[in-house]
Amino acid sequence: MTPATPSSTPPATPATPRPLPVGINLDGVLRHDGLPTPTAGERLAWVARSGAFDYVEKNLDPREDFSPYPALAEQHGLPLGVMGGIFCVGRDEVFMRWGIALAGRLGARLFNMQVFARHADGHTLSDEELMAFYLDALDHGTRAGCLPSLEVHVDMWNERFRRVAAVGERLAQRHLPLRLTLDHSHLIFKLGQAAELAASGLADAPDGGHALLAPDGAATLYRDLLREGWVVHAHARSVAPGVACNPVQQRAPGVPGRAIQYPFIEPPPGSFHTDWQAQRLEPWKQAVRDLLHWMRTEPHRAPQQISCEFIPFPDYGGGARYDIMGQNIACAHWLRQHWAALH
Repeated sequence: MTPATPSSTPPATPATPRPLPVGINLDGVLRHDGLPTPTAGERLAWVARSGAFDYVEKNLDPREDFSPYPALAEQHGLPLGVMGGIFCVGRDEVFMRWGIALAGRLGARLFNMQVFARHADGHTLSDEELMAFYLDALDHGTRAGCLPSLEVHVDMWNERFRRVAAVGERLAQRHLPLRLTLDHSHLIFKLGQAAELAASGLADAPDGGHALLAPDGAATLYRDLLREGWVVHAHARSVAPGVACNPVQQRAPGVPGRAIQYPFIEPPPGSFHTDWQAQRLEPWKQAVRDLLHWMRTEPHRAPQQISCEFIPFPDYGGGARYDIMGQNIACAHWLRQHWAALH
């Protein structure tokens, strides 16, 4: 009997899972806002020690000295992957161009932009005015090697969610891309909240916004944004539908903060303004699982990074006394676990 000869073709080995780049917004590198704010160096060192993140995201402050960041990024092995800011059309054009140029010099390749719903003179921003500002950013971003992305966000032009598709279609007619940052928290927290639905032009929604905003909705908005290929960046911050507000910090005199942050892991007793229930996170978790699946199966049409963004400030974790950095770390581990499970 002739002995078997080994095959010349080695057995197939499973493909190495593609890593998921996970970042953190530096505003969330703190215990809580009742303690002194860490310095930039302290924040970078803290992120590095956690071992949970691949890059950092930084918001612009025109008063800040950004010169230490290249050395800090090299020292801690944490590139400044994303920069961004909040802008008002008719006032902040020069600020936006400066910010994009700075971000490019510091190595960022994405410039996250929140653009207010109103022009500097007070009128509601038109689609044409928004597109002109965005195209200006796209032009300067192309030169800087740091392309803009418009975040879907409260108080901004796209809080009226239906405007997004209209702008995307008008840009497509000019053969230009709409680039968006998706943060599910800014959609899902509105579920069942009449005032929040009204702010998004959904006051007539008969189902409390479920069909458009919930992960099991019939016409879920975030899935449409993903299918169009518009989403190029994402933020992760958990929310729970049905939490009316953040009563421990005001966004304006007499106006409590919005409820756009619900702890991902159980906070210590007395550190959060309401009882924490893990099951209340499920709508948000399902939406993010959907995003991760899309990122895995449609790599050329989906964002390929995600930034954890548990932060202070009135609409988020302002006035709370739970560990905000700990929430970011726990969320990062959860994202990686679910990413690995998809392979």
